[in-house]
Amino acid sequence: MDQEVNIIGAGFAGSEAAWQLANRGIKVNLYDMKPIKMSSAHQSENFAEVVCSNSLGSQTEGNASALIKQELKILNSLVMEAAEFTKVPAGGALAVDRDKFSQYVTDKISSHNMITVHREEVTEIDINKVTIIATGPLTSKGLSESITKITGEEYFHFFDAAAPIVEYDSLDFNIIFKQSRYDKGDGFYLNCPFDKEQYQNFWDELTKAELAPVKDFDEYETNKNFFEGCMPIEVLAKRGIDTPRFGPLKPVGLTDPRTGGRAYAVVQLRQDNAAASLYNLVGFQTQLKWGEQKRVFRMIPGLENAEFVRFGVMHRNAYINSPKLLNANMQLRKHPNIFIAGLLTGVEGYIESCAMGALAGINAYLHLQNREALVFPKTTMMGALSRYVSNPEITTNFQPINSNWGIMQELDEKIRDKKQRNIVYTQRGVKDFELIANSSLYAIN
Repeated sequence: MDQEVNIIGAGFAGSEAAWQLANRGIKVNLYDMKPIKMSSAHQSENFAEVVCSNSLGSQTEGNASALIKQELKILNSLVMEAAEFTKVPAGGALAVDRDKFSQYVTDKISSHNMITVHREEVTEIDINKVTIIATGPLTSKGLSESITKITGEEYFHFFDAAAPIVEYDSLDFNIIFKQSRYDKGDGFYLNCPFDKEQYQNFWDELTKAELAPVKDFDEYETNKNFFEGCMPIEVLAKRGIDTPRFGPLKPVGLTDPRTGGRAYAVVQLRQDNAAASLYNLVGFQTQLKWGEQKRVFRMIPGLENAEFVRFGVMHRNAYINSPKLLNANMQLRKHPNIFIAGLLTGVEGYIESCAMGALAGINAYLHLQNREALVFPKTTMMGALSRYVSNPEITTNFQPINSNWGIMQELDEKIRDKKQRNIVYTQRGVKDFELIANSSLYAIN
């Protein structure tokens, strides 16, 4: 078997898979359709484009998202390396300058002597060649049809949305104050405080605002199947007037310096680029028409004259029925040369996508060597995620999932304190992951 792997898609998962393979001495053909063909959500021709929020999740010890980041660092992840070089202040979260991050990944991939980049769309899959499919939630129609032919299963799908971005200099700091929730982390969020009347007026207009049609996808009107972790703000608001106040607009852990107390509700803005000239509205994924976004979101205190450099957009996320199709090593059960990586597997989140890409890349390498597949134990976050999406006992209602403690193997000891319990989960996970990843079987030669 030739020591060569084809990778389709150069997002977080595809780029990471290529990196893991190339650094193990495997030639990689990396195919990406941008800029020859662009999806409705992508704007840059660079790899690992940060399409939605620029936050890669929490990096606070004891958080499930922080554990999987530590695991990726152990694997010498390119994505984690890029994130460290391009991070921007975001309290306890790891947020990046989206343009610099993607450029960093693109430069590293393009300059690697074991990786050949092909800027073209792939619509047919050769099951006789070792291939990693990492085209993500916006897989093109042609390739989607090819995957369906191979798997014999239709895609599931749900609708996802991106939040607006505003210019820092257009904000009113007579109203807005800087603070991270509970003063955690080094970075500050910008906080827009509502009083009760302001919030009620905002909620009223938000729930009545006109929606934009979803680009490219007619199913939206008949199948509003949203992922709960990325709910459009207007959909959340329609669940009840107080629902946003217990979600992204919760005021807890923040003190309005004008009153010395807690606001009725708070919209937070997170730094979006290294220059701190752009900020995104946290939790404000939306499908409102652009004119409606400007009208309604300018009702947020401090955003009355905000200049929007990007409005929120809605797009479709697609993923396969992984519990019926995948092994825990990201390999199709019926077609051992084909690996699926990233969000197509049913994980949710940038870092989770990257993790499944890393796992697919390492296992494609092992497959070429005719060696035993790598599946991390459920005491690790990467192992727990890969085992969850490939669990054949999940027969109905398979939904995308983020890193979380609920899918991991329970601790041997009962620990009542939640914070301490999660720290023990983390310590155990790192220890078990290092033991396997650094062994001679799987480490980079």
